[in-house]
Amino acid sequence: MNKLFKFTTVSLIIVLSLLVFAACDGNKAESEPTTIKVATLKGPTGMGMVKIMEDNEENKGDINYEFTVSGAPDELAGKVIKGEVDVAALPTNLAAVIYNKTEGQIKLAAVNTMGVLYILENGNEIEDIDDLKGKKIHASGKGATPDYVLKYVLKENGIDPENDVEIDFSMQHADLSAMVAAGDADIAFLPQPHVTTALMKNKDMRIALDMTEEWDKVSGDESQLAMGCIVVQKEFAQNNKEALDKFLEEYKASVEWVNANNADAGALVEKHGILPNAKLAEKAIPKCNIVFMDAGESKKLLDGFYRILFDFNPKSVGGKLPDEEFYYIEK
Repeated sequence: MNKLFKFTTVSLIIVLSLLVFAACDGNKAESEPTTIKVATLKGPTGMGMVKIMEDNEENKGDINYEFTVSGAPDELAGKVIKGEVDVAALPTNLAAVIYNKTEGQIKLAAVNTMGVLYILENGNEIEDIDDLKGKKIHASGKGATPDYVLKYVLKENGIDPENDVEIDFSMQHADLSAMVAAGDADIAFLPQPHVTTALMKNKDMRIALDMTEEWDKVSGDESQLAMGCIVVQKEFAQNNKEALDKFLEEYKASVEWVNANNADAGALVEKHGILPNAKLAEKAIPKCNIVFMDAGESKKLLDGFYRILFDFNPKSVGGKLPDEEFYYIEK
């Protein structure tokens, strides 16, 4: 009888111990934060992310992030299409291309960058768009959004891009910036941060025209120059709504911090590999139009923007305009 009692007692202790350990493991699993794989491009598209990147490095917040910084849009697009990342910051037209190519694999959650394009001049002749008539413009971004933006604004102002101006699209952004810095281009059309790079090296150059303002003058309320966005994998959004919404909340706060703290943000931009130089980043941030506009707020302006790109070249948005399911909007 004593042996039976001892055996029963020992068995109960073992069972209770296993239950306690299982409960502890369960609580541990429940307390482990979600991990979100986030990718961004170097440049303005990624600048608004740096406060989250820094906080994550310091183990702050309820979500773990794994960040990837890409130098080329094609590289980042490949990661998104393959499902290697949950969230990505990329150009708005590329988001539409991926959405159409994958038949709805991603959703646009927010616009994070407005216009970053500027006309630079060595001199004081260019005061408005009409002053470009008869001039030679050194430009970069042939066959991409900058190309369509420049030609759209010119056309809407009654200037024929083929006959009334000479546009030289022979250089890439960095090469043209170097040309401007060396004083070898009187008029140039460039995006940030290449604009700031050129201005820091050549004090004779100035910003003559802000193409975001020029776009707004001719497009009215129909569209805005939205150039960067946040996209999320559709499946991830469906299965991790709480975590995604928390990320968007933290991202919005990060954008606000970056815009309010240019010097500190510039240091983080360099630290996290978004730009190579903190001082460059500090000076460029105010001209990069870093914003947070959720999908509901930005849908109308994006629809108009995509329509303009589509009319120039359907391939620029993936062959067709994104439908309603493209936008991450709570219903």
